[in-house]
Amino acid sequence: MLKVLNRIIRIFIIILFAVAASNYIKVIETKSYSDNINKTVNLSTMALKALEFKANDIYSAKDTYTGDLTGYVFNCPLCNGTLGCMPSYYIKDGKTTYHDDTYGTVHIVASSSNLSCGSIVRFSYDKLSKEPIVAIVLDRGVRGNSLDLLSPNLDYALNLGRKVITYDVLRNGWGNGES
Repeated sequence: MLKVLNRIIRIFIIILFAVAASNYIKVIETKSYSDNINKTVNLSTMALKALEFKANDIYSAKDTYTGDLTGYVFNCPLCNGTLGCMPSYYIKDGKTTYHDDTYGTVHIVASSSNLSCGSIVRFSYDKLSKEPIVAIVLDRGVRGNSLDLLSPNLDYALNLGRKVITYDVLRNGWGNGES
């Protein structure tokens, strides 16, 4: 009889403890409300807006590659003095940049067909570079993920040498109707 009474008391104490504990547990709501007079945006909405701005940021990397960086000049032994993606763009006067409607004045690089013509890339080729180079793919003639930077002269291209770089693709192809 004592064993039965002892079990009943234990069960009663456990039930009493469970009921008492449930009264102290508060449910945390995941939704936040803003009843303030200024009608400021709640944190969830701000986070969504921040993601929207980042997605529209023209300097956000769409993809990242690693490859060799070399330099070339318009009149190199295997070059014909024109750009593979834009043969009518005149570079025989030593011009190494292009004006893009979105990115402004950018350098010119050659790429393999891994990157579409008009793609915008960003890279640094040494640790001393304060600003990364932003360039547009307007030429062909390299393999894989390598880039070839159009250089103003042969000395510049030779000093650049061959470096392994990691670069970001900021835009895949023209994207805005340029040709």
